[in-house]
Amino acid sequence: MSHKPDPNKNVNLTIDGKPVTVPEGTRILEAAKTVNINIPVLCEHPDLCKRALCRICVVECDGRGKLVAACANDVWEGVNIVTINKRLVSIRKTIIEMILANHPNDCLKCIRNKNCELQTLAANYGIVSTSFDNEAETSPPVVACDTIVHDTKKCIKCGRCVEACQEVQTIKAINTAFRSHEFDICTAYNQPLKDVSCVFCSYCASVCPVSSIYGHDQTQEVQSAINNEKIKVIAQFPESILPALENAAGYAAGTVTKGRLIAALKLMGFDRVYDAEISSNTVDAKIINEIEIRKKANEQNTPLISGCSEGANRFINIFYPGLKDHLCGIKTTRKQFAMFKKDYAKSAGAELQDVISVSFVSCLAQKYTEDQDKTDFALTVNELAGMIKRSGVMIESLPVNEEQFDSLSCGLPKQEYKGKKITVNGYAAARKVMEEIQNGGCSADWIEILSCPKENC
Repeated sequence: MSHKPDPNKNVNLTIDGKPVTVPEGTRILEAAKTVNINIPVLCEHPDLCKRALCRICVVECDGRGKLVAACANDVWEGVNIVTINKRLVSIRKTIIEMILANHPNDCLKCIRNKNCELQTLAANYGIVSTSFDNEAETSPPVVACDTIVHDTKKCIKCGRCVEACQEVQTIKAINTAFRSHEFDICTAYNQPLKDVSCVFCSYCASVCPVSSIYGHDQTQEVQSAINNEKIKVIAQFPESILPALENAAGYAAGTVTKGRLIAALKLMGFDRVYDAEISSNTVDAKIINEIEIRKKANEQNTPLISGCSEGANRFINIFYPGLKDHLCGIKTTRKQFAMFKKDYAKSAGAELQDVISVSFVSCLAQKYTEDQDKTDFALTVNELAGMIKRSGVMIESLPVNEEQFDSLSCGLPKQEYKGKKITVNGYAAARKVMEEIQNGGCSADWIEILSCPKENC
C-alpha cells in the first residue's frame, strides 16, 4: 500500500551540499528550486503530470549507482542528492545528442528558433554537433485548417502533447503507438488532425517544447494583402492583448498602449483599426436575443451553447451530436467582424472581395475556422509581434494616447445578461456540463465554452 504524503510534515535532506527542508511529498525538482538549484528538464511541464520520459533531469541519491528522475520522484528524510557532477553532465549530454540525432538540423529557419527548449539545452551544454548519425526525416509539415502545423519529424517523443490532448482536454486525437525505437506519437492510423477528433484547441501546441506542433503563421498572407494597393485591410483588437503583446515583443510593462498600437498598425498599412469589443458586444447581444426567442417559443433546445472559437461546434458535432440543436447560430467575435466588412466596403466604395479583415486574438484556438474564408484572418499576439518587428515601427517612440479606434456604427451596444450563464474552461469541464444537459440536470440558459483549460487565459 503506497504512503500518502502529509503536507504538514517536513522532510530534511541535502542537495549539492546545501541543507533543505520541504514538506513531505515535494518532488526533488521542486526541492532543488527552493535553494536556487535548477535541474534541467525537457519532458517536464508545470501544467502536466509526472512523466520521466526524457531522463534529462536524472540525479544521484545517497551515492548509489542508480539514477533517479527528479521530475517524478519525491524527496525522503535524510537523503543526500547530487544534481551535477562529471557523470551526470556526460549522461545529459549523451541524451541530448541522441535526441538531436533524430531531429532536423534547421534551427536558423525554424519557427521556434531562440525559443526552443531543446535548442536551449544544447546551448547550455555546449553541444554544436552530435556523434550519432542524423537520421531525421525530411517530410514536409502538415498545415491543419489554418490553425496549427504538425511537423512530425521535429517530434522528440516527450509525451506532453499526448497528455494535453488525452488527459487535460479529453479529446484523444493524439496518442502513442509502438514500442522501443519504433515508439511514436501520432494520430489514429496517422490521419491528418482534421480527420480525427481534434477540435483545434491548440493546447498541444502550447506545451510542445520544440516545433513539432505550432501555430500556423499567416502574417505573410496578411502582409501581401497590405502591399496590394487594390485591397483594403481592416483590423480589430481587444485592449486585453496589450500585456501579452508586450511580453511577446520584449517590451517593458506599460510600453504598448491602445493609442500606440493603433498608430503602429496604421503605419504598417492597415486602413482601419477597430475596437474588438464592438464585435464582442454584438455577438453577445445576438446570443441573448436568440436565447429569449427560444425560451418564448418553449423550445427544448436550451441551454444555448456557444464558444470562443468554432472548435466548440466541432466538439459538439463529434462528441455530443445529440446536442447539435443546442448550438448557437451566432458567429464568433472574429466572424462577426468579418461580417462588418460589408458596411466598410460600402462606405469606402470598395468591392467586398477586396476587403480583408484581420482579428488579433489572444488564443491560438481562435484561428480555427470551418469555412476557410481567405478574406478573413485571425492572427495571434506572437504573429502580431513578429509583424511589428519586421515593419521597423518603433512603438515606444509613438505618442502614448493620441490615436483612437475608428468608429463603427453597425455594431450593437453591450447588454448585460440577467439569466443564468455558465462559462467553462477547457473541454474536460465542458464534458461534465454536456452530460448534465443530456441528463436534464442543467438549469443554465447559456453555456459558453472557452477552449483553454486555464482560467483567466
